[in-house]
Amino acid sequence: MKPKKIPMRMCVGCREMKPKKELLRIVKSPTGQVAFDRIGKAPGRGAYVCRSAECLKKAVKTKALERALEFKMEDGVLSQLTEQIEAPAE
Repeated sequence: MKPKKIPMRMCVGCREMKPKKELLRIVKSPTGQVAFDRIGKAPGRGAYVCRSAECLKKAVKTKALERALEFKMEDGVLSQLTEQIEAPAE
C-alpha cells in the first residue's frame, strides 16, 4: 500500500517547508479583509506562516506577507493578526 502524501507548504516568515497542518493560513478575501483562515478553505488569496509571532513579524518586516497576499498591510491589520496568533486556538 502506498503511503499517503502529506501536502507541504512554505512559511513566508522563516521560508521553511512544513506540513500544511502545522502552519496557519492567512487569507485576503475577495472583499479585501485579511484574517486567519482556521479551516484552511476560505476563498481568497492565501499565505502560510508558522504558529509563532516571530515568524509573522519577520514576514511583515521583510514584506513577504504583502507580496504573497498582493495587499498593502496596515498597522491595524498586523496588530489584529498578532493578537489572533497569540490567542489559544478554539
